[in-house]
Amino acid sequence: MVSVGDEIPAREFPIRRADLVRYAGASGDFNPIHWNERFAKGVGLPDVIAHGMFTMATAIRVVTDWVGDPGAVVEYGVRFTRPVVVSDADGATLQVGGVVREVRDDGLVAVDITATVDGQTVLAKSRALVRVGAAA
Repeated sequence: MVSVGDEIPAREFPIRRADLVRYAGASGDFNPIHWNERFAKGVGLPDVIAHGMFTMATAIRVVTDWVGDPGAVVEYGVRFTRPVVVSDADGATLQVGGVVREVRDDGLVAVDITATVDGQTVLAKSRALVRVGAAA
């Protein structure tokens, strides 16, 4: 039984530049700010940054792992608040957690998701609406 206030197990996701290159190939987004440090710094960024959609997709994994089915996500939205800087030496670590905000009569569950890097929020208003089976 899922209840308002239930916490979804938090996870940490390491992000390395190789992940960004693979994502660029899958998505077709080869913008050099996502893989070329010299270019990224040349346009005023602190370093290479992760694709926003990569960050968003990584964050929802806490919910899909919790419900056990990526197809259970009915709605998902975020507001991007700051880029995820991925250094060559250390990469970055995305910390993600969630809490049940609402359990609806139609069987859907609203989840608020937190996503941070080094204590800084990278996704705000991150919310998902999911179908939760008996497993959650």
